[in-house]
Amino acid sequence: MEEKLKKLLENSYTPYYKYPVASVIVMKDGKEFSGVNVETSSPAAGICAERNALYTSITEGYKKGDVKEIHVMSKTEQECWPCFICRHAISDLCDKDTKVISHTYSGKIVTKTVEELCPLPFGDENMK
Repeated sequence: MEEKLKKLLENSYTPYYKYPVASVIVMKDGKEFSGVNVETSSPAAGICAERNALYTSITEGYKKGDVKEIHVMSKTEQECWPCFICRHAISDLCDKDTKVISHTYSGKIVTKTVEELCPLPFGDENMK
């Protein structure tokens, strides 16, 4: 997975913040979807790597709860976790026990669950 993420980082488009991020979503059936962050001159029009990959899985016919793991890497030695917009999307579309795995560029791996990253989510139950 580490080499796959490093290769994907080369496709990231980050002319403004210069913070490339890559993500690979692994589905419960083993299929994988990749995403990188893409910046535009209007920050709200860009997309994070995690949502890029997650939304592609939905486009390809997968449903809420089909994700097994979310892998994330940046070109730094710091752990790279999804931003809060991505965490919201992840908490809406993934099970609480889905693994979110941060990879540093040098190979350190830290794993959390969606529930650990989003302990108090706003979701379906709040919309009733």
